[in-house]
Order: sequence, then structure tokens, then C-alpha cells
Amino acid sequence: MNKKEASERVKALRAEIEYHNNLYYNQDQPEISDYEYDLLTRELRALEAEFPTLISKDSPTQKVGGKAKREAGVLISHDVPMLSLQDVFSKEEVVEFVGKMKEELESPYFTVEYKIDGLSLALRYVDGELSHGITRGDGLIGEDVTENARVIRNGKAKLKEKLPYLEVRGEVYMTKKDFEHTNEMQELMEKKTFANPRNCAAGTLRQLDSSVVKERGLSILIFNVQAVTGKEFESHSQSLDWLKEQGLPVVDHMVCSTEEEVWDAITRIGSMRGSLPFDIDGAVVKVDNLSDREKLGNTSKVPKWAVAYKYPPEEKETKLLDIELSVGRTGRITPTAIFEPVQLCGTKVERATLHNQDFIDELDICIGDTIMVYKSGEIIPKIRSVKKEKRPEGAVRFQISPVCPVCGAPAVREENTADIRCSGSNCPAQLLNHIINFVGRDAMDIKGFGAAYVEALIDEGYLRTIADIYTLKDHKAELIDKGIIGKEKNTTKLLDMIEASKDNEPYRLLTGLGIRNIGKAAAKDLMHYFKSMDALAGATLEDLVAVPDIGEVTSEGLFHYFREEKNVEILKKLKEAGVRMEAFEEEHGEKFAGLTFVVTGTLPTMGRSEAQGLIEKNGGKVSGSVSKKTSYVLAGEAAGSKLTKAQELGIAVLTEEEFLALLSDTP
Repeated sequence: MNKKEASERVKALRAEIEYHNNLYYNQDQPEISDYEYDLLTRELRALEAEFPTLISKDSPTQKVGGKAKREAGVLISHDVPMLSLQDVFSKEEVVEFVGKMKEELESPYFTVEYKIDGLSLALRYVDGELSHGITRGDGLIGEDVTENARVIRNGKAKLKEKLPYLEVRGEVYMTKKDFEHTNEMQELMEKKTFANPRNCAAGTLRQLDSSVVKERGLSILIFNVQAVTGKEFESHSQSLDWLKEQGLPVVDHMVCSTEEEVWDAITRIGSMRGSLPFDIDGAVVKVDNLSDREKLGNTSKVPKWAVAYKYPPEEKETKLLDIELSVGRTGRITPTAIFEPVQLCGTKVERATLHNQDFIDELDICIGDTIMVYKSGEIIPKIRSVKKEKRPEGAVRFQISPVCPVCGAPAVREENTADIRCSGSNCPAQLLNHIINFVGRDAMDIKGFGAAYVEALIDEGYLRTIADIYTLKDHKAELIDKGIIGKEKNTTKLLDMIEASKDNEPYRLLTGLGIRNIGKAAAKDLMHYFKSMDALAGATLEDLVAVPDIGEVTSEGLFHYFREEKNVEILKKLKEAGVRMEAFEEEHGEKFAGLTFVVTGTLPTMGRSEAQGLIEKNGGKVSGSVSKKTSYVLAGEAAGSKLTKAQELGIAVLTEEEFLALLSDTP
């Protein structure tokens, strides 16, 4: 590779790494695994080493990845920079590091510790009492999260010895048990669940309400003394032992003197990954003697006296038993691999999506094959490869059948896509998913109408289309007698809910029809524009394209949907059943007239739909994306890229409290 090619590749790598840095450090929403991220940074580091003139101060290799967020609290400068660690990926690199330290130092000892997958936090103690909790931020400036730090479950607000000043650094994390409990509570409150414990811990620590932090149960392990007055330590291990005596939770550490001992400790930690109560993504090797550390010093990004060994993604070999085909609401056929169960990252895994026929062809996968399974981002099970040398004799590459696995209708591959869809208009699988969508929360919101009831009613012949839902009342006695929905009380309750849903806003009906590309937001825009289902059904293609935020492809889908005979008949039956087709004529306030809001993240007390309703009832508009036309961004926890874009464009960001104050004209 010449310098020009290297320069182009370095530029591309920096842009990609900065993108992922923002997602990981600032949004707590990583898209790739740590391993995949590490490969990118390693390639960049190698190119900069080969072409030193390409190194710049703003390169991701020369700085810490995060930024401090103003909306999460007051910004505070760190007394001691909170640096990153140099990553290594092989035994050879570990041995090289230890060997280099032995060349530069006299008989050094090393500590080996867990690298916990969480969020770094500095804790300051003045006269033995906690005075500040500060996130890492960009390493030089962090966010003040002191009130949240005080309610960390195993943290300490007071130390036994009242030293004039002590600053320690630790990793805030969430145990797997607390993570599961938090997600259960999120589901009960109908809020977005978290992808993994690290994201949950990071988002929780930045909460403005410390009661939420206390409820979710964050934990911390201290792994370094940053600064101290009134006490002297000779070694890192000695300082950790003293911190433990003070009642602080301290990371487990092993003291080693040789390359073999260091590698054995790393291997031992790696073997424990699945059984630990928290997630780790590596092991940290540090020079133990503090004066040796001072002698070695730091770069602008990392200390020279430590490295982080990153374990490769855990993957295991297993046998592919079957490939199961499922049919979605739109008829899309999805293959899923069923294999002998394996333990990955502490959980049992026995299924993984195979996406489509192209993916199967690329893997060259056959039933009976030995496959390598891993977890992407240590969350989603995926198949990495096939052990073809172990392929059973006579095995044939799997092909998705040209007929639907449910109804037997032709299965057709869509032009210019990898999707294969059932072409059957009466496919039971499509009907099941179609009705589940129709009665769901974003559509007609018929509470208590679960998937089991839908399936039973289809099997018994009561439901052939969504319109049949509103004729179930005519079969009440039969339903009670057969016990399909339960006893009389339960059956009556569900039928009453169905009856009440007739008076829903028609945008809910439109959402429930299952027209491709028409979700809740698009349905609202369309009904706001056309006012009635009849007007929408009679609209020309030009009329549909004229609706703001409704594109040409979506318009064509709508136009053709309302001209298919079976759909016209279903809408006729729904209308005859008394389902509302006309939009409510609501009186709207003018408080937010001319203003456009974007709602993002998880709000403390209200759902996004509730916030959106308040905005629209007061004359405002809600958009799904941030642009220069956006007036305000209403941001909750884990707000993501929309918040970042708002900050870049200088758009005002509101907390829920500020939004409600704006609504009520409270300063």
C-alpha cells in the first residue's frame, strides 16, 4: 500500500471509528461488537505506525473516545486524566509487553484484573466523605453525577480513615440479574428495553432522577487510586488492599512476576466469563509498583505501564439439526437455524436467524453440518461458519422451498431483493400475524386479545379476515360453550373491548391494515391530511405523493392496496360493522403552533405517544427526524443519534420537566 492509498484508508477508518465511538461512549447504543471495533482501531494504529506523517492529534488513536454531555449534569475537570488502555489481542502481544517492561524496569511485578464492561467513574472523597462522582467524558472533563453515585448499591459515602483527599477510579456496571429485572420492569411499563447490561448501566448513571438509579441497582468495582493526600502507597496491589479495608468494593486482582503467570491469570479469567455475575470484555495487565509507573509515564491517550487483553468473541461448535421456515405478516419467509444447545456468554443458545437464501448460499450450509456459533455484541446469536471437513456424506445445501411452508402457495423472490414471499392471499400464517398486528397496541389496541386467542379463533374458523373480529359477538354463546376465550366473564370482557375499539381514531385502523411501509406515524399523517378512510381510498397517486413525508414507493403501495378487490371488501365489512372511518374533529390549542418537535429516548414518566399527543393537541407537529426545521428535541434516557444531531445543529433540547414547564408556561 502506497502513502496515497494509506491516507485514504486512514481517513475512512477514522470516520468509521469516530461514528462507533459516538454510539458507544455518548449514546450507549453500540452497533458492532467490541471485537469488531478493536479490529478497526488496530488497523488504523498499524497504518499510522507504518506512515507516521499521517498521525494527527484528532485521530481516535490519540484521544479518549467519549464526550461529556451537558444535559446530564454540570461539567467538571478531572484532577487526573482518565485515560484509555492500549489493547492487545494475542498471547504474543502480552508476552511482548511483559518483556518490554522487564527491559525497562528492575524485576517488575504485575497485576492482572477483570476488565469490566461498564462505565468509568471517578469518586472524590474529602475528609473521608464522598464529595463528587464524575464520569470519564473525554478523559479531561466529565459529568457531575454525584447524587447518582451516592445511591450505587455497593458504594460507600464514608470511609473509615478520613484522609484529606482521595480520588479513586472504578467501573459502574449492572449485574445480569439486575439487568433482567430492569428489562422486566421496562416491559411492564411498556417502555423500551435495553440491549445489554453495559448500555443499561451507562444510561442509568446519566439519569437526572437518582431514585431511578437506586431502583435499578447499579454496582461499582474500584480498580485504581487516581490521587491521594495523607497516605502513601508503594504498589497498586497495596492500594487496592487498603481500599478494601475502607469498605470500598475492589476488583479482584492477581499479582504475577513472569510471562507465564500473567498469561495463566488471563486464561483463568477468560474461563470464568460465563459464570461471573457481570459482563467482562477483557483482562487488564498493569505494572504493580507505583514509582515504576511514574517512571514510564503516559501517552496522550494511554498509560505506558498497562495493556488490556481483549478476548475474542466467544464462539462454540455445534450441530445444525434443522432449518425452520416461518412466514411473517407480509408473507416474507425467514429461515431459522435450529442446533444442539450451547452455552454462550452465560446463556443457552439453540436458534439463530439465517436471514435469507443468499446468506445460506454464502455459508454453503446443509442440515447436519457442524457450525460455529457466536454472539454478535455478546447479545444476538449468529452463525459464523461451517466446518466443511466435518460435513456428513451426501449432505445437500439447503434451499428454501418454492412453495409456502404454511399454505402451499407459490413462494416468489421479489425483484432486486433477497426476500422470498408467500403469494397466497389466504395464507393462515399471514392471517395470524396480520390479526396480531391489527389488535396490537399501535393499531386497534384491543387489550387482552393475545396471540393464543387469535390462533385458536383462526383454527376454529371464526376468523378469516380482520373484519371477522367484529362478528365474534354474534357467536358469543358458542365461544363461551367451547371455552376458546375462557369462561363467560373473560369472553364478555374481550368482546366489550372489541366493541369499544370501533370508536378508535381511524389512523389506528389504517395502521392495523398492515399496508407495507405504513406504520403509526405515517398513518397519522395520512389521516390528518385526508380526514377519512373513504377520501384516502379514493385518492389518486398524485394526491398521495403530495402528502408531506409520504414517498413515491409508499404512495404506490397505498394506491394499489385500495384497488384490490379483497381489500375493498374487508373495508366495506369494517364500515358496516361500525368501525369509525372519519377522523375526530378535535379542537387544538395554539401554544405550539408553528413548532416542530422530535421526541427521542425514554422519558421518566410518560411514553412517547403521550408526549406526541400533548404536542399535537397544542398545535405542534412531531417529526421522526432532526433537521434545521426542528424547533425542539424532547430527550429522555438513551436518546441516541437524534440528540447528537440536535446538539450539532444548535437545536434546543428539553427534558420532560422542561417540556411540561413550557406547556404550562412555568419558568
